[in-house]
Amino acid sequence: MRSSAHKYGLVYLIPVVVAASLEARNEWSFAAVVFVFGVLPTIELFLKPDPRNLDAAQEAMAKQDRLYDLVLYSLVPIQWGLLLFFLVQVSAAELSWVVKLGLTTAFGMACGVLGINAAHELGHRPTKHEQFMAKALLLSTLYMHFFIEHNRGHHKHVSTDEDSASSRRGEWLYAFFLRTIIGSWLSAWKLEEQRLRKKGLPVFSLHNEMVRFQLIQLGLVAAIALVFGPEVMGWFLGAALIGILLLETVNYIEHYGLRRKKKGDLFERPLPIHSWNSDHPLGRLILLELTRHSDHHYLASRKYQVLRHFDESPQLPAGYPAMMVLAFFPPLWFRVMHREIDRLKERMGSDALA
Repeated sequence: MRSSAHKYGLVYLIPVVVAASLEARNEWSFAAVVFVFGVLPTIELFLKPDPRNLDAAQEAMAKQDRLYDLVLYSLVPIQWGLLLFFLVQVSAAELSWVVKLGLTTAFGMACGVLGINAAHELGHRPTKHEQFMAKALLLSTLYMHFFIEHNRGHHKHVSTDEDSASSRRGEWLYAFFLRTIIGSWLSAWKLEEQRLRKKGLPVFSLHNEMVRFQLIQLGLVAAIALVFGPEVMGWFLGAALIGILLLETVNYIEHYGLRRKKKGDLFERPLPIHSWNSDHPLGRLILLELTRHSDHHYLASRKYQVLRHFDESPQLPAGYPAMMVLAFFPPLWFRVMHREIDRLKERMGSDALA
């Protein structure tokens, strides 16, 4: 049986387009953002969802095939290579601020798709070297606390009001940005504080990963300012922010308006009905199956290549790239998604969701 890992080579479209945008140093520097938010959503409108799952033999082979891991691992040096390329290009004194803005949006696309999305997959792996790679990717977009909060906070509280990364029905994306960015950082700090207190270790010390993460991130920013100057540092901060906003836009669409029911003092366990799913093939491959989010929350230990479709999971009307664009226009988003939520409740029964 032949490996199917080659299909995930589509993930390299993003670094290729980003590198070309960085190389252009003119109006074509905006090509990456046009590709992500224009070309990809348009193509997906003409592609049918593919709900097929691997059979038992295919899944067993996929779990053992190291090529899937190599595709994922390769994104770490690629992202850091793009970071260095971006810093060199944006430091050119002859470039206008408009071109530098284009370069910044290009690297921002890499921060979101490579820096955080690949880190998300690696952060769920059990080995130290894979977790190190996850943190290295998150460092490139200054969001290292995601490693703590996502694994120990979001997955525990997903689709409840206790989770800052689960958007609420009627909540504007822009209000969600403020709530989730602040809330996730505070949640990560609280989780580390609780962990250290249980171990009898001081909170304000290097035992605290949040303290270490902040020092490492400040060190990177300071190094960029020292080597390339404060202006380049500013552009880097802008690119990192774009990557963060891309992540939080994905968070926004993944659980919008879905809530778990409470049974006594506890919530029911996360089920496939508590995450929006998308089987649109282009987004699936470029985002390493992130769009099969229902199975990811149902069993977070499953590797990306074996995530499954569930018939009962709520399906987005379009792929992730298109839905991200729609989320930027709240009235249109509400019009589409509230209809989908109402249909879901009608199909599943009024007691299926809180």
